[in-house]
Amino acid sequence: MEKIFNNTEVAFALKSDTQLERAYFLFKLIESQPLVRIGTAVTNFALKAHLPVEGLIRSTVFDHFCGGVNENDCLRVVDNMFTKGVSSVLDYSVEGKEEENQFDAALEMTLKTIVFAKERDAIPFAVFKPTGLGRFALYQKIGEGKSFTDEEQAEWNRVVARFDKVCKTAHEMDVAVLIDGEESWMQDAADDLVADMMRKYNKEKAIVFNTLQMYRWDRLEYLKKMNALAKAEGFFVGMKLVRGAYMEKENNRAEEKGYTSPICTSKQATDDNFDAAVVYMLDNIDRMAIFAGTHNELSSYRLMELMAEKGIAKNDSRVFFGQLFGMSDNISYNLAAHGYNVAKYLPFGPVRDVMPYLIRRAEENTSVAGQTSRELDLIKKERKRRKL
Repeated sequence: MEKIFNNTEVAFALKSDTQLERAYFLFKLIESQPLVRIGTAVTNFALKAHLPVEGLIRSTVFDHFCGGVNENDCLRVVDNMFTKGVSSVLDYSVEGKEEENQFDAALEMTLKTIVFAKERDAIPFAVFKPTGLGRFALYQKIGEGKSFTDEEQAEWNRVVARFDKVCKTAHEMDVAVLIDGEESWMQDAADDLVADMMRKYNKEKAIVFNTLQMYRWDRLEYLKKMNALAKAEGFFVGMKLVRGAYMEKENNRAEEKGYTSPICTSKQATDDNFDAAVVYMLDNIDRMAIFAGTHNELSSYRLMELMAEKGIAKNDSRVFFGQLFGMSDNISYNLAAHGYNVAKYLPFGPVRDVMPYLIRRAEENTSVAGQTSRELDLIKKERKRRKL
């Protein structure tokens, strides 16, 4: 397989010299765990104290990792990326809400992004988080097998109705919708709800996609179970595969509560699990659609090789590669340049509300071995090529 991910001219074609320098500055900062910790603490303090720092955040870390403060704000970025064949997934990245009116607002925003996607070839997917449409504690209670009070049951019925409205609208508009994965102790309830949505709306093809976090050792078995269910009941399975985003939290909780951690015992085991799921999905591509959310070059090459071996066209609509905006441009833009389907998750929302997302991005970059240094190496290579 030709090594295409080292081409920095393609990777950074859309970045001005100024934007490239900003990226270099940001990843140099992110490379240092102490600086990330200090920066996170200072930023949280400044926002809580209502200090005028939003402009500074907006012009640095926010603009690098986010598309804008609202959906219209994102369109310039969406159109710009699509000139190079890279699609967008508008991700309303407001987290940690607990009130019914906030869930209704998130529902309306998700419906709005489906309409946006219907009108634009550059936006092939909509996306939402289960806890964007309902309280975490409700999902957890179902997962633990506990009974609801009458009030909680009514609240859960509203969560189900929100899910159904999103998936029904997506089906009517022929726009696929990605439903993100979250912590394991709430995920069982979300899985069951998403499976119900697949039964209803994936009868002709995959419209509703669940997310499998493959750092969990039980997810491959779950994928096989879903495939068997889909064959028996006559629907299609859409899955976004990722490695995972809550490892520290998962391991700490398992240790604290005395149960076996759901997380694979090593990075290699996670990688093997991810790649095994990719192989399984391509072996069953007649009933499945895959969104491979990965910043791992080896996994990306493996998927490319498998597609070639199985005679799956590079632009087959059932296979998408995905990365986060502001990261791994060397993968995204080089894949697109070679004719593959690729989409960037493009977060948006008010600066203050999106900060938890941005802080997690910075912390993940410091903890994922080699991620930041790889980004920096590529940026340095492009700076040298441009003689900056």
